[in-house]
Amino acid sequence: MAKARRSMNRYEMREDGTGMWAVYDIFTGMTAEVNGVPQDGLDIEQADDLVDLLNAEYIARRKGTTH
Repeated sequence: MAKARRSMNRYEMREDGTGMWAVYDIFTGMTAEVNGVPQDGLDIEQADDLVDLLNAEYIARRKGTTH
């Protein structure tokens, strides 16, 4: 079940080599932006929470349950 849900995701996180994390768009490979701010330089908990939030919003948009 987790694999099916994971395939619907658009965002993931990666470590930048300095111990900090970035959230990125798996379709473009680019760092995700929120309100024009690149989502990098995050600690692992922030990045993980943001991945969950962005993926939930993306899935809701695809289902037509948000604007």
